[in-house]
Amino acid sequence: MQSKYPVHSYISYSLATAHRRIHTSLTKRLKEFGVQVEAWRVMEILESEPELTMSELAEVVLMHPPTLTKLVDRMVSDGIVHRRIAAQDHRQVNLALTELGRKRIHQIREQVQIEDDEIFQKIGREKAELLHNLLAEIGEIDIPRQTN
Repeated sequence: MQSKYPVHSYISYSLATAHRRIHTSLTKRLKEFGVQVEAWRVMEILESEPELTMSELAEVVLMHPPTLTKLVDRMVSDGIVHRRIAAQDHRQVNLALTELGRKRIHQIREQVQIEDDEIFQKIGREKAELLHNLLAEIGEIDIPRQTN
């Protein structure tokens, strides 16, 4: 793809552009539920992995621990999740979805699936699946930093 802006030739820029568009679209979809995209990710993980510690959860949902703590505080206030002391280590806290949180995640998941389906329709299922696999592979790459 030709462009007058050199930045458009970088994969990192294309990834950032795609992320921004999808994040913006999901933000609009989830607004009716009063949930941020990041909260959706937390809820998705908690539904399947309720025993994660906060630090484990932060890593999985791609958030810095202090930012996750603020988000979780809001989610607790909204009645979506509750905290409980970890059974194995009483110094740690586990999170669990409340009944409202479980109900909400099913509603939200429907909207996220619609978003994915629209991407499938626009670029085709085969390309979308290839893209998903490539992005997962890129996510696993350890890119060494060059120091001067």
